[in-house]
Amino acid sequence: MTPNGWIQTALFCAVVLALVKPLGWYMTRVFTGERTPLSPVIGPVERGLYRAAGIDERHEQTWLGYGLAMLAFHGLGFLLLYAVLRLQDVLPLNPMVQSAVAPDLAFNTAASFVTNTNWQNYGGESTLSYLSQMLGLTHQNFLSAATGIALAVALIRGFARASARTVGSFWVDLTRCTLYVLLPICVVYALFLVSQGMPQTLSAYIDATTLEGAKQTIAVGPVASQVAIKMLGTNGGGFFNANAAHPFENPTALSNFVQIVSIFALGAALTNVFGRMVGDERQGWAILATMGVLFLAGVAVTYASEASGSSVLNGLGLTGGNMEGKEVRFGIVASALFAVVTTAASCGAVNAMHDSFTALGGLIPLINMQLGEIIVGGVGAGLYGMLVFVVVAIFVAGLMVGRTPEYLGKKIEAREVKMAMLAILCLPLMMLGGTALATVLPAGLAGPANAGPHGFSEILYALTSAAANNGSAFGGLSGNTPFYNSLLALGMLVGRFFVIIPALAIAGSLAAKKRVPASAGTFPTHGGLFVGLLVGVILIVGGLTFFPSLALGPVVEHLAGAAGQTFATGG
Repeated sequence: MTPNGWIQTALFCAVVLALVKPLGWYMTRVFTGERTPLSPVIGPVERGLYRAAGIDERHEQTWLGYGLAMLAFHGLGFLLLYAVLRLQDVLPLNPMVQSAVAPDLAFNTAASFVTNTNWQNYGGESTLSYLSQMLGLTHQNFLSAATGIALAVALIRGFARASARTVGSFWVDLTRCTLYVLLPICVVYALFLVSQGMPQTLSAYIDATTLEGAKQTIAVGPVASQVAIKMLGTNGGGFFNANAAHPFENPTALSNFVQIVSIFALGAALTNVFGRMVGDERQGWAILATMGVLFLAGVAVTYASEASGSSVLNGLGLTGGNMEGKEVRFGIVASALFAVVTTAASCGAVNAMHDSFTALGGLIPLINMQLGEIIVGGVGAGLYGMLVFVVVAIFVAGLMVGRTPEYLGKKIEAREVKMAMLAILCLPLMMLGGTALATVLPAGLAGPANAGPHGFSEILYALTSAAANNGSAFGGLSGNTPFYNSLLALGMLVGRFFVIIPALAIAGSLAAKKRVPASAGTFPTHGGLFVGLLVGVILIVGGLTFFPSLALGPVVEHLAGAAGQTFATGG
């Protein structure tokens, strides 16, 4: 580890923190219906869309109506994306004449992009047409990100309102998020990426002659427009198979830095939106501080592990850190920071191959995802995932002092705690249950490229990434099979919607409650004690749930490596 590495990390944190208040102020005005600097331009477009769709922007929905609208919308989105992928061979904008996507892969990909997971069991430049990349994937990148933010805002309204039946309108929240937040930023962002050397074209791939005289086909396409929203919306799906390690998808050190900042920007700012809408910005800072503690701990472990290398590599004289699977132009610190950011934010983009990380370096991305994308998390999903843990932490605090727990003037009772636990428990069900299934069936055991604990980690990482709606992969797993395409798609759908519905139920329950005035016995939730309690609850729940599986994978691999034991490749 070097001072330069920590300076890069500190600069990243400083830039993200600097964006929290201005973005929080702006998004609060968007979702409360106040005038924004873009209202004169976008307002007429917004109202025109409502008229065309027959939507009354003043009509709000109950939590159940909000949830049903969201499910219906994404059900239709799933069918549209599946159809585009299956029919891409007869649709336009296919200059490289890509064939139709196989049924099981199309099912997996449709589930992946509708759920903001963006798991990719294919190589984008060798599988998809330009129309599939734009109408299919980029389109869903916007809508799945907007849905996550909309649902977070609905939950915030549950805490902010009293004696109310509604939590907002899904259609209005989705429209405003897309028009006022995602689109304007992405237009500027994509232009910046083009200035860094990222392609944005509908021309066919380029044939070039190398210095040795060989012919090489260079893949291009509408890359910048997809990368902008994949990062800002914490989607993560790459235009190219190598994702952000590809020089056309991440051309410079500056583009790399801006990309990781954009992954965190909206998720961090939503904590400020929360504080503003509940009337106490300190509450938002407390949640952001909790996220920050977990994030910095993960960066420290990953950076230290990769900078130290492994005992096996060091024994061979390969000192100076673990550079396997990393871009030389980014190095260890930028690769380690990117890995922690992308898994803390459920983004899934990668600029290095996580399969090549050291055992402990790969452990942290796994833990980040297993905690349920709450360390900043996906846009919106991180905040509502963290608020679910807040409900549990407040309940634990109430048990310790023997009184009914309260949060922001709302009593946390049995219904809220049950819904919170349902949201939390559905993730280990898919992560661990799916891993158990894959490790006993021949179809599952055929996937990992490595034997021993690392092969187990490849399976565990894939199932964890799917259920956490992250989308990154260890890279050593051959996942494009009917078995894994189906199993991972199921994990994505459960990990997304079986968390959303309980969170909306909590929002509806809290919105209907009266506000209880604070008393001498009220537990303050804006200070260091609350942050410590929340961090402790998250780590205890995560540790009790996932430590046995981690012990079978990264922990055993680290201990075996320290003892000089290696494992042959192969299933």
